[in-house]
Amino acid sequence: MKQRGFTFIELMITLAIMATLATVAVPMAQVALQRAKEHELRTSLIEIREAIDAYKRASDNGRIKLSLGGSGYPKKLEELVEGVPDQRSASKQNMYFLRRLPRDPFQAKENGNAADSWSRRAYASPPDDPSEGEDVFDVASRSTRVGLNGVPLNQW
Repeated sequence: MKQRGFTFIELMITLAIMATLATVAVPMAQVALQRAKEHELRTSLIEIREAIDAYKRASDNGRIKLSLGGSGYPKKLEELVEGVPDQRSASKQNMYFLRRLPRDPFQAKENGNAADSWSRRAYASPPDDPSEGEDVFDVASRSTRVGLNGVPLNQW
């Protein structure tokens, strides 16, 4: 049996098909990567917001010492991981609200610690103009990118 080599035309057709497949596959891979990062962002936001809410509940129940005029929200995000003394415990054991603080997946890892990757909103700031302040009432992404759902990531 005689082996047959590729002709120039067959080779060009094969390369054209591969180029077409690559132009379709690259955007699909980019969308899949964006979707995975958005899922991670959504999960991180839920985790941090639930920890902030648990901190506030503990504060409302008298388990966290409040300063005069304090809102009951943590002064900094790191308190959720570092813990705060339980005022109802005889030995003042620390209460912890997170094992670790997740970082914003849309921020470069070189940009400081996980707490610095988030935009923070203070309790006293108005909802239409969130800003940092004396405490941490809410967090948001610092990214200016728009999500696959058409909503800017910093508004999630």
